[in-house]
Amino acid sequence: MKLPPLIPALLIRRYKRFLADVTLQDGRSVTVHCPNSGSMKGCAEPGSRVFLSRSSNPGRAYPLTWELVESNGFWAGINTALPNRLVREAIENGSVVELQGYETIRSEVPYGEHSRIDLLLEGPSGRCFVEVKNVTLIENSSALFPDAVTTRGQKHLNELMRVVREGDRGVIFFTVQRGDAESLSPADAIDPEYGRLLRLALANGVEALAYRADISVEEIHLTQRLPLIVEHDSSGNTSF
Repeated sequence: MKLPPLIPALLIRRYKRFLADVTLQDGRSVTVHCPNSGSMKGCAEPGSRVFLSRSSNPGRAYPLTWELVESNGFWAGINTALPNRLVREAIENGSVVELQGYETIRSEVPYGEHSRIDLLLEGPSGRCFVEVKNVTLIENSSALFPDAVTTRGQKHLNELMRVVREGDRGVIFFTVQRGDAESLSPADAIDPEYGRLLRLALANGVEALAYRADISVEEIHLTQRLPLIVEHDSSGNTSF
């Protein structure tokens, strides 16, 4: 995915979930839109280098949108509007081999209890419901999800289990928008219920995929599947 021309800045603070103050290269301080409702733990440190996009919509209260932040020497993509497009692009160009063989892809299709599935794949082999999550939290080279308690994410796991019970394929797809991740695990210390439901979903036929993105100020692409580490056995060894 090609990014629009981006504007460099330094982060002053992020607040009220959807707002951030930054300092532009000319020294001006401005308020920008933050397209991420999560805690952004590890991605909102004051003084961090950030990149912004500019909207062409003259009616927007905040014409600049925060897109990237430098964290631990790597760029992280914080815009949660992008992962669905990134995953769709990667499926269509063949990068996600696990989701090939479907004839059509539809976005935001109603399903479950007042929900919309991010991507619905359909073909002769049946239907595949794909729920996409954006991941930016890293600890010791491990990507962790979620970065805050997510009752909505818990609901999505329950709905994916339901579609599997009804004979369809259900996939939770973790889009890791950081280049320093080597694996992915549930963030049990942040949302233990999500971790419990993820393990239950995997035990009941829901599939989990985690792909890391290569990120630059020009483009973002999903390139590498990451191992999913979900539990420890009695000896303390990690099981996949």
